[in-house]
Amino acid sequence: MKYYLVLAITLAITVSSCKKKEQEEQSQTPVEVTDNSAKNEQEITDYLAKNNLTAERTDSGLYYIINEEGTGAAATAASTVTVAYKGYFTDGKVFDQSDENGISFGLSQVIPGWTEGIQKFKEGGKGVLLIPASIGYGDNSMGPIPGGSVLVFDIHLIAVK
Repeated sequence: MKYYLVLAITLAITVSSCKKKEQEEQSQTPVEVTDNSAKNEQEITDYLAKNNLTAERTDSGLYYIINEEGTGAAATAASTVTVAYKGYFTDGKVFDQSDENGISFGLSQVIPGWTEGIQKFKEGGKGVLLIPASIGYGDNSMGPIPGGSVLVFDIHLIAVK
């Protein structure tokens, strides 16, 4: 009986030690991260040239075009906003859009490109945001959006609270 107990304890320690070693090896496996910044920058500048558009660029890599500035309040990162939008890729394929009444959300709850970009407009403003992956979804795929994608949004900032 003692032999089986010692064997069971030894087996348990061995299995536990192997699992711990396997977990340590998995946690040390480097995650491959793709730097899409140069590719995204080229894709955005090509899109702007092809469509004869002029945009402002921020330090984060966000490009924005103000078609109508708006006359109401400006949003802050802490604002809740209502925005009507259409989201598409640089090839024109639409991946998401709201109806004309828009949707409401806190700017702190969305991708960094939206948090930064919506603040460029005043209530009533309309324009375009061109968002590189680094301030979009990064390397992560999100529904119909492949990782590393440039996102283009036509936006109308309806309300700021």
